[in-house]
Amino acid sequence: MADLKQLTGQFLTLFGGEVEGIRYYQAPGRVNLIGEHTDYNGGYVFPAALTFGTTLLLRPRGDRVLRFASTNFPHKQGEVLLDGIEYREEDDWVNYPKGVVNELQISGRGPAQGYDLLYHGEIPNGSGLSSSASIEVLTGYALLSEGGHPIDRTELALLAQKSENEFNGVQCGIMDQFAVANGRRDQAMLLMCDTLEFRHVPFESEEYVLVIGNTNKRRGLVDSKYNERRSECDQAVEELKEAYPELTLLGQLTPEQFHTEAGRIESMTVRRRALHVVEEIDRVLQSVSVLEKGDLHTFGQLMNDSHDSLRDLYEVTGKELDAMVDAARKVPGVLGSRMTGAGFGGCTVSLVHKDSVDRFREEVAAQYTGVTGLVPDFYVCSIGDGASQLDAPIQA
Repeated sequence: MADLKQLTGQFLTLFGGEVEGIRYYQAPGRVNLIGEHTDYNGGYVFPAALTFGTTLLLRPRGDRVLRFASTNFPHKQGEVLLDGIEYREEDDWVNYPKGVVNELQISGRGPAQGYDLLYHGEIPNGSGLSSSASIEVLTGYALLSEGGHPIDRTELALLAQKSENEFNGVQCGIMDQFAVANGRRDQAMLLMCDTLEFRHVPFESEEYVLVIGNTNKRRGLVDSKYNERRSECDQAVEELKEAYPELTLLGQLTPEQFHTEAGRIESMTVRRRALHVVEEIDRVLQSVSVLEKGDLHTFGQLMNDSHDSLRDLYEVTGKELDAMVDAARKVPGVLGSRMTGAGFGGCTVSLVHKDSVDRFREEVAAQYTGVTGLVPDFYVCSIGDGASQLDAPIQA
C-alpha cells in the first residue's frame, strides 16, 4: 500500500495550498491467472485484481484547469483546460487520464471544475500488469465520485477501454479495465469477453501466494505476432465452417467438436494455433471447477499445461519467459508457473508456498540471469479489490 502521508507531502510540494480538500483513490493492477489469447477468440479469461496498483490524490481547483503529475514520471507533467482536451503525443502518459476525461465529457458527466491530480503507480510500466488500465479506471472512478454520479463498474470499464481505443489509438480488449474495475479481494473472475458475462470465483490460496516474475525483456514482437495469430485463428474458423456453418469464433467449439473436424484445417501450423485456443478455454473452465473445490495442486498443473501450450502450439513465449518458467518449476513448493499476457517478454505468474518465496526469488533469479543475461524483478502479491476511495491519512 502506498504511503499516503508521504504522497500528501509530495502533492503539496508540487501544487501548493493546504491539505484540506485533498481526496484519495486507488485502482489495482491485474494479472491473468489462466486463459491466454482466448479473449479475441470468443473464449473465457480468468483475471484477478492485485493488491498493488495506482494511487491518486486530487483536489478541486477554482478554475477549469486540470494539472496532472506522477511520481513515476516527475519530468513529464501536464496542464490542460477542460475545454481544450485533445491527444498530443508529447503529453506521453497524461494522454491516458485525458482520454477518460474526454469520454466523461462526451457522456455528459465531465468534471464541472478543474483539479490538481497526482498519480503514484506501483505497477512497472511495460510489465503486462495493466498500468494504463489502472490509471484509466482510477481516473474515471475518482471523477465520477467527485461529480456525485452513480458508478456502474461494467460501464466504467467500457468507458476506460473506449478512451484507450479511440483517444490513444491502442486496440486493447476489455479484460484489463474490467478486472481493474470489478476486482474483489481473494476472488478471481471468470469473464466472457464477448458478452461481459462474469462471476467471481473464490481463490483461497491458504499457504500459497502468487509471485509475479518480470522478465524485464522488451516485448518487441508482440504487435506483429499478435496480428499474425489472430489471422491464423480466423483462417481456422473459415476452414471449419464447412463442418460448422454457423461458426464465427473458435471459442464456440468444444474440444470434442474441434478434434472431430480438425483435419479440415490444411496447415498444421494453423491447426496447432486453433488447438491451443480450444484447449485453453477448456483449461479455464477446469480451473474454475478445481478452485471451487479448493484444489490448488490441480490448478497449478493447469497453469503448467497452459504455458506449455503457449510455448509449443501457439509459439508466443520466447527464450526469456521459458527460462523463467523452467527455473520456477524446479523450486520445491511451486505448484505451477506460466507466462501471463501477450508473450515475448513481460511477466510470469507462479503459485508458490509462502515458505519457499525467498528461495524462489534467489534460485529463479540466478538461473534466469545465467540463461538470459537479464536481471528479473519479483512481486509477491495477493488478490485485491477493484477501484475505490481511500480514507485520508491522519496527519501528524
